[in-house]
Amino acid sequence: MQKKIMILGSGELGKEVAIALQRLGQYVIAVDSYGEAPAMQVSHEFEIINMLDGDALDLIIAKHKPDIIVPEIEAIRTERFYDYEKQGITVVPSAKAANFTMNRKAIRDLAAKDLNLCTANYLYAATFEEFKIAVSKIGIPCVVKPLMSSSGKGQSLIKEESDILKSWTYAMEGSRGDYKEVIIEEFIKFNSEITLLTVTQKNGPTLFCSPIGHRQERGDYQESWQPCSISDRDLKVAQQMAERVTRVLGGNGIWGIEFFLTEKGVYFSELSPRPHDTGMVTLANTQNFNEFELHARAILGLPIPKIDLLKNGASAVVLAKKEGGRPNFLGIADVLQNDNTDIKIFNKPSTRPFRRMAVVLCSDNFGTDIKITKEKAVALAKQITLQ
Repeated sequence: MQKKIMILGSGELGKEVAIALQRLGQYVIAVDSYGEAPAMQVSHEFEIINMLDGDALDLIIAKHKPDIIVPEIEAIRTERFYDYEKQGITVVPSAKAANFTMNRKAIRDLAAKDLNLCTANYLYAATFEEFKIAVSKIGIPCVVKPLMSSSGKGQSLIKEESDILKSWTYAMEGSRGDYKEVIIEEFIKFNSEITLLTVTQKNGPTLFCSPIGHRQERGDYQESWQPCSISDRDLKVAQQMAERVTRVLGGNGIWGIEFFLTEKGVYFSELSPRPHDTGMVTLANTQNFNEFELHARAILGLPIPKIDLLKNGASAVVLAKKEGGRPNFLGIADVLQNDNTDIKIFNKPSTRPFRRMAVVLCSDNFGTDIKITKEKAVALAKQITLQ
């Protein structure tokens, strides 16, 4: 039953995956580019490497001989995964899924061109000249994202012509890996955006969590809530899209799939083949299994009979404001005096502006307006300060 599992990416999401796997008796090796990363603190072993160095990646795979590889970030030499699968190693959800979703070009073309899912109009650019032409064709306002990035890095909204150079420069600075190319997207006027956590199983049906609403700033999640408002029709469309794209990519695990809800219907936005940051709201025990427990079960091929929504929940992040070492957190006791409230401190070894350092979680019974739960989480997160 025990498997040796290597997690590539050891941030706060990887930490919760490691905990969930260990609770099921697994042996966990955490990997990241810096020491004392959150998942390393709760794993049996760890490695510090640049995961964009394919040779370095090959060396630790040969050293540890894992049964399962779980990618948790984008900046990995994912083309190596095909060879690992040939060696008999399971890649979660699959080598194909990891390769397609670590690069926005591959997943967007799959969704829009191969599967004909409804997406925003888009173009790519590898040079500033191509970028200016693409912006002209897509039109202003438009959204700019590096093909490979995380936590909103490099993402911006062009509102006027004077923003064009700034957006290009910011995208290049925020790009991870060696993909120095951007996607320019039509700005969609949406009523709301949701994350649909989707679970694919080895020997069971595809399951869906209750949709999660979220708010972003700088392309990065700031707060999320579950359940969120969505019509039965839009939910069915989103579930159909999610099932189609995950079936094509293949493999088992949890997927965080983002959609825009508009007056014209549901638009596919992005997909992550792993637990989603907005899904941290499930740590408020909104479901019978949180997203990390669902991922662990699916990875191991263990059955998930059903996913039940138990109560309302909301999350709000605590951000660092400046560069520094490991911080002290002030205000925790005051926050935890509130009923149905929790805080998860990620224990990252250093701070930088806008880095996520913790999350406040609140829950309420179904009879409570979700707006009240959201406002409570946001207000309490503001009471936490870093020193």
